[in-house]
Amino acid sequence: MPADLTDQTDRSAGMGPACAPAPQPGNAPSQAGEGLVSKPSRNSRDLAHRLASASVWALLAYVGGAALAFLSQLVIARLMGAASFGVYSYVLAWISVLGYGSTLGFHVALMRFVPAYGARGQWSLARGNIRFALGWSLAAAVTSALAGALVVIASSGQMPPELAQSMLIGMAAVPLITLYLVGGAILRVLGGVVSALLPERIGRDGLLLAFVALLALTLSGRPDARLVIAALVASSAVTVALVYAIGRRLWLPELRGVRPSYATRDWWPSVLPLMVITGLDMLMTRTGVMLLGWTGNIRDAGIFAVGFNVAMLIVLPRVAVGTMFAPTIAELHALDDRQAMQHVFANACSLSLAGATALALPLLAIMGPLLRWFGQDFEASAAIAYILVIGQVFAAALGPQQNLLTMTGHERAAAAMMIGGAGLNILVCALWIPRYGPIGAAMATTLTIVAWNVAMAVYIHRHLGLVPGLAFALGRGRRPPGQG
Repeated sequence: MPADLTDQTDRSAGMGPACAPAPQPGNAPSQAGEGLVSKPSRNSRDLAHRLASASVWALLAYVGGAALAFLSQLVIARLMGAASFGVYSYVLAWISVLGYGSTLGFHVALMRFVPAYGARGQWSLARGNIRFALGWSLAAAVTSALAGALVVIASSGQMPPELAQSMLIGMAAVPLITLYLVGGAILRVLGGVVSALLPERIGRDGLLLAFVALLALTLSGRPDARLVIAALVASSAVTVALVYAIGRRLWLPELRGVRPSYATRDWWPSVLPLMVITGLDMLMTRTGVMLLGWTGNIRDAGIFAVGFNVAMLIVLPRVAVGTMFAPTIAELHALDDRQAMQHVFANACSLSLAGATALALPLLAIMGPLLRWFGQDFEASAAIAYILVIGQVFAAALGPQQNLLTMTGHERAAAAMMIGGAGLNILVCALWIPRYGPIGAAMATTLTIVAWNVAMAVYIHRHLGLVPGLAFALGRGRRPPGQG
C-alpha cells in the first residue's frame, strides 16, 4: 500500500475450473528448465530449506521497505499534524481500496496460472494470461479513478477544500497503484522475487520520503495533505517505470516471439473470487480509518492510522513467507503432492510465527517512546497498536492460509470467508466506534482477524485434509527421529 506499512471453491482435489487440469505426478515435466521456476523437490527438507532461504531475502526487502515507510509516516505526521495527517490517511485509504480492487485479483491469479503453464511448457497461454491481466486491470483502474473523481466533484461542496482537492489529486494514483501491483506479480513469476519487491517496497517509499523532505525544505509553512498526496502520485509513477525496466530485463526467452493465446473461460471463474478477495482484503484493513473519516472524525482517523501502521509491522514476516509460499504450493498442488504441501505449510507457519514474535516483543517494549516521535497528538495511538498486535500475532501463528486457499483452487471459499470477515468488521466498527472511538475500531479489527483466521483453519482441515500448520510442526517435533 502506498506509503503505508500494510499491504491477501469447495473442491478438495484438482486445480478447480480456473486452471487447465492438473498434471498427474507421472506426467510432470521432466526438465527443471521447462517451467518458470524449477520443479519442486519431493524432499520435504529441501523444500523447507528453499522456503526458509528465499523467505529471508524477501523479509529483508520487506523490512527495508517497512523502515522507509515508517520513516516517511513519521516525517509526514510530524510535518502535517494530526488534522492534515487524518486527511492524508483518509484519502490514502480510499485510493488504496480502489487501486488494489482494480487489479481484479490478477496480481494473485498470475502467480497461480503462469507457473502452472510454464511447468507444462504452455508458453502461449502464459503470455496470454500476462497480457490479459494487464489490459483488464488497467481498464478497471482508469474507470475507477474517473468514477471516483466524478463522485468527489459532485460532493465537493460538502467537503473541506483540503479533503476534496486531496481526493481529486489522489485519484491519479489509482491506475499507478494497480500497474505496479500487477507488474510486481509478473516479476515474481519471471523469477525476480526480490526484484519485484524492491520497486514497491524500497523505491516507492524512498522516493516519497525524498519528495516530502524536499517539500519541508522549500516551503515556509507546513505541507498539507494536497502536497503530500501529489508527492505520492509522483513516487508511484516512478515505481511503475522501475517495474517496467526490471520486467524487460527478466523477460524469459520462451515468452519472446510467442503468440499469446487466451483461455478466458478458464480464467474468469477464478479471477472473479480473487477480485472479491483483493477488494475486501484491502477494505478490512482500511475499515477503521474509512468509518472514522466518514463520520467526520478525521483527526481520530489519523490517530488510528498511526497505531494501525505500527502494528502492521508484525505482518511483515507472514507476507514475506507468503511471497515464496504461494508459487511453491501451487506447483505442489499441480503435482498432487499432499505430504509435501503439509510440510511446506507447517514450515511456513513456523517461520511466520517466529518472525512475528521476534518483531512483536521489542515493539511492545518501546511502543510508547516510538509513538511519541510522531508528536504529542499521536500518543493515544499506543493503546490502539497494543490491541492490533494481539490479532496479528494470532494470524501469524496460523500462517499464510489465504495463499494456501487461492493457490489450490479454493478461491470461492476464501472469498466467502472474506465477505463474512469484512461484514463482521464493518458491523462491529459501526457499533463500537460511536462508543469507544478509535479504540473501538482497533477492538473490532482484532476480533475480525481472529474469527476470520479460525474459519480458514477449520475449512483447510476439512476440505484440504491439512492439519493447521503450527499444530503439525509441533506434533512433528515430538515424534522420534526418523518418523514423519
